[in-house]
Amino acid sequence: MDKGKKLTADIRDGKIKGAIFDLDGVLLDSMTIWTDLGERYLAMHGIEAEEGLAEILFSMSMEQGAEYLVTNYPLAETAAQAGDGIREMLRDFYYNEVGAKRGAEELLRGIAARGIRITAATSSPRGHVEAALERNGLLQYIPKIFTSAEVGSSKHTPEIYDAAASYMETQRGETLVFEDSLYALKTAADAGFRAIGVFDADGESDQKGVEETGEIYLKELTDLAV
Repeated sequence: MDKGKKLTADIRDGKIKGAIFDLDGVLLDSMTIWTDLGERYLAMHGIEAEEGLAEILFSMSMEQGAEYLVTNYPLAETAAQAGDGIREMLRDFYYNEVGAKRGAEELLRGIAARGIRITAATSSPRGHVEAALERNGLLQYIPKIFTSAEVGSSKHTPEIYDAAASYMETQRGETLVFEDSLYALKTAADAGFRAIGVFDADGESDQKGVEETGEIYLKELTDLAV
């Protein structure tokens, strides 16, 4: 039996008790904003971004990115003001623009119908993702969302997944974790969760790593038969 069929069998046989979903790039089609945030902000001010700006800003915090923009571009504002403007633009994107990934509601509905408990684990601000999930009709399936800021730990360690599993009263080995980022997927897999790799065209560059690390690899959310 291949891994996909085994997982489906485990789901249908009641061996899977809980599912933890990452949000950006898994349930929400939101990764584009993170790859062109700086370019969007500069465009709002009529300034053309340099080639490769997204790569330059990728590893920076919001504050560092804002500092880089006001230092290297003719913006008539302080780094603090630029940071506030970027945060407002990001908020507007989540509240009014971002859509659901194809098949997200279908998968959530199918998992819930199996009696599997559902939570979410995200590095994004709670208000942003709750607004996006609500607008796209997905929040009804997710009774509890855990954020890295509130847990006090990034996904480089498994605390956020453990917090979600504890809430669902499930063990690591009977809990699915859906992730599109390789580092987070490795964290979940190494901790003993049943890690599911999810493809996102605007996300993780090392898709081979995602495919090899996850128990299964979903090019589409609907590829998982529940």
